Amino acid sequence: MGKKVLAVDIDGTITLNGWGTIHLGALKKLRQLNDNGHKIILVTGRSSVEGYLLSVFGGLTHLAVGENGGCITYDDLMKHKTIGNKAQCIQALAFLQNRVDGDIKEKQVFPRMTEVVLERTFDIIKAQKVLDDEGLDVSLFDSGYAFHINSNGVDKGTGFLEALKMLDCKIDDTIAIGDSETDIPLFKVVPNSIAVHNSIPELKKIAKIVTTKESGEGVLEGLDMISSEL
Repeated sequence: MGKKVLAVDIDGTITLNGWGTIHLGALKKLRQLNDNGHKIILVTGRSSVEGYLLSVFGGLTHLAVGENGGCITYDDLMKHKTIGNKAQCIQALAFLQNRVDGDIKEKQVFPRMTEVVLERTFDIIKAQKVLDDEGLDVSLFDSGYAFHINSNGVDKGTGFLEALKMLDCKIDDTIAIGDSETDIPLFKVVPNSIAVHNSIPELKKIAKIVTTKESGEGVLEGLDMISSEL
C-alpha cells in the first residue's frame, strides 16, 4: 500500500465541535498515520505559523499551508514560502472601507504575511462585486470564522499543490479533510476527500465521503472508513 499525503483543515475539522480546541483523539490518529510513513499536512485559514507549530507539537509533518494557501511554513528552521501578495490585500481593504456600507474592520488574529482577515460584518457578495468592478486582483473568502482577502489565484488548492512540489509527492496519492467554503478549492484538486458532518452543503456535494459525525469525531469516522487505503 502506497503512502498518502493528507491535507487536513484545522478549525471545524480537527477541533471539538467546531471550536478551536483540538480533538485529541483525532490528533492522535493523525500522528499515528504520520509515524507510519504518511504525510499529514495542515492546510488552514489560520496563519501558516500556527499550523506549523501545531504540526511540530502534534507530531505531524513539519510543513503547513496557511492563510488559505498564501503562505507555506516548513523545515525545522521554520522557513516561509509566500505565494500571496499582502500589499494587494491591504489596498483592497482600504478601497472597501471607502466604498461599501457597514463596519469593515480587521479581525484581531495571529499576524498574516499574505492576506487580510476581516470581521464578518458586511455583505461579502456585494463587496466582491465592488472589488471586481474596480479591477482589483483579489478575492474574498468566508471561512466561517472570518472573511479573508487573498490575491486572486491563491487558495488552499493552489497552496497545497505548491506544498506537494516541495515534498516531491504526487496529487494521486492525496486525501483532503475539511468543512468550509475555503476547502472547496482544495477538494477540487485532491482526488479523495472527506467532509465532516458540520461542513457547508457546497463542500458535501463535491466530497467523496461525508461523515455522520462532526469535527474531530467526524475525522475519526472518515479515517476509519478509508482505513483500507492507509
